[in-house]
Amino acid sequence: MILAIDTSAGTAVAVVDRDGGVLAERSVADTRRHAEVIGTLIEAVTTEAGVAARDLSAVVAGVGPGPFTGLRVGIVAARAYAFGAGVPCLAVGSHDAVAFERLSAAAGRSVSDAGGRLDSPLVVVTDARRREVAWTAWSGLDDDGLPVSVGGPALVVPALLDDATGASSTWSRTDPDDTVVSAGALGMLAERLFEHGRPFADAAPLYLREPDVTPAARPKTVSQ
Repeated sequence: MILAIDTSAGTAVAVVDRDGGVLAERSVADTRRHAEVIGTLIEAVTTEAGVAARDLSAVVAGVGPGPFTGLRVGIVAARAYAFGAGVPCLAVGSHDAVAFERLSAAAGRSVSDAGGRLDSPLVVVTDARRREVAWTAWSGLDDDGLPVSVGGPALVVPALLDDATGASSTWSRTDPDDTVVSAGALGMLAERLFEHGRPFADAAPLYLREPDVTPAARPKTVSQ
């Protein structure tokens, strides 16, 4: 079983099992209260699923793309919980989870169903703030039912999205104001990656831009 955590947009937490599917899932849409709610959500899903830390095989963190302030809360929480449970902390792209869920639905199956190829171009678009969006393009699902990325992730102003992605009018595109990252899909994608021996994402968060606050180049001297 896996505990999956994502804070790239709102805060989403789930417990999943390869055979049992999504056992419990909770989310809060608020994009500014990650630190306040994440502990409560973890407790809620583990209690509902009847899962103790010792029952987990891994913890999965959604690594974005997402804003610096929110994204790091989920990653730190996932790493801390994994450390306490003595299990690996694995990384999965947040856009990957959205693509996996949307493309699986387009193929007429749930995220826990067996794989199968699907050619269905999709652009996942999420709000990156500062009047920009983050995007990743996908050509569909491969023979193992895993999403195939063909571009991104990257930032762009909405007016230039089509030019940046190279997407035609036949491509599906998610609405950045209504794109939700499901922790259940994140966890089931991790199960599918492990099942087929596929690599996980790099552990480094996908911020796509520098944080709002950075350390000064040189510390100020203090006069006596």
